[in-house]
Amino acid sequence: MTRYETREVHLARRPDGMPVKDDFRMVTTSLEAPGPGQILVRNILMSVDPYMRVRMAKLPSYPHWELDQVMDGSAIGVVERSEHPELPVGAVVSHRLGWREHAVLDARRAGPVRHVTGIPLAAHLGVLGMAGFTAYIGLTRIGAFAPGESLYVSGAAGAVGNVVGQIARILGAGRVVGSAGTPAKVAYLVDELGFDGAFDYHVESLSDCVAANVPDGIDVYFDNVGGVHLQAALDSMNPHGRVVVCGAIGEYNALREQPGPSNLIYVLTKRLRMEGFTIREHMSAYPAFVAQATTWLLDGQLRSTDTVVWGLGSAVDAFRDLLVGRNIGKMLVRLSEDPAPPPV
Repeated sequence: MTRYETREVHLARRPDGMPVKDDFRMVTTSLEAPGPGQILVRNILMSVDPYMRVRMAKLPSYPHWELDQVMDGSAIGVVERSEHPELPVGAVVSHRLGWREHAVLDARRAGPVRHVTGIPLAAHLGVLGMAGFTAYIGLTRIGAFAPGESLYVSGAAGAVGNVVGQIARILGAGRVVGSAGTPAKVAYLVDELGFDGAFDYHVESLSDCVAANVPDGIDVYFDNVGGVHLQAALDSMNPHGRVVVCGAIGEYNALREQPGPSNLIYVLTKRLRMEGFTIREHMSAYPAFVAQATTWLLDGQLRSTDTVVWGLGSAVDAFRDLLVGRNIGKMLVRLSEDPAPPPV
């Protein structure tokens, strides 16, 4: 029986604080040839995401990875062998078997990626993938954002945050403001993505800085960071504002009980709505989102932003860099070259 040698990354131990290289193990393995209804995929790009830090722990409220097993995550690849008529050799597909160079999977677990001239494959893991979809659902469904309202988003230069701000602008926001960790990111948000304002959160008083940048108050706060960022936003929320709890990257490496904001009384006195969400509950809306976001990309209203590193051996470093904010936009690991586009 034909077998295919490949490499994959296993979780060797559960990290304590910031993950280190010894928490992971590169493993060479062999895959059996695909059986009926299966495909063999050579991965081209894989995603590393903040939620993966939580999956490395073993929390009762969140699915976790097992030790000494390959991890997973969003990826895009090209079919190299197929036992399914709808996904022939050469087809580009998206799937959930990242953190490896090749994967054998049931074809029903993969989705075809349509080649659109002018849209890079990387966009299908970023602005057209789960990051963009999370931004859209969080802003429109959870945040119930309306034209003319003000938006403040923390972690605004990240994969989700930058799309949140762009979509709010497209939908007619009164003011879009974001926080980020470096002057270069701040400049990118304003000069390249069209935010009305942005600031470096390394300031003496984050609350004062938020208030100065959103002087008429916040209608929707999109929280990617948690902790003191949430506290600062609550100080400036307008009555009946909405707080969208998407992530807490500032607390992921602690994974223990952290002190909460001391001003949660504002949820009561300002009649706020504060809601967390996971994107799995909203997947029925994904096709419609992709169609809309593709139109925005092609007409220039929406931009695809990513940071790409090369090779599976760099995946752990890319993940660590993500956790300390060294990326702009989506953090991706390139595992092989893009296939040639289909003939016109």
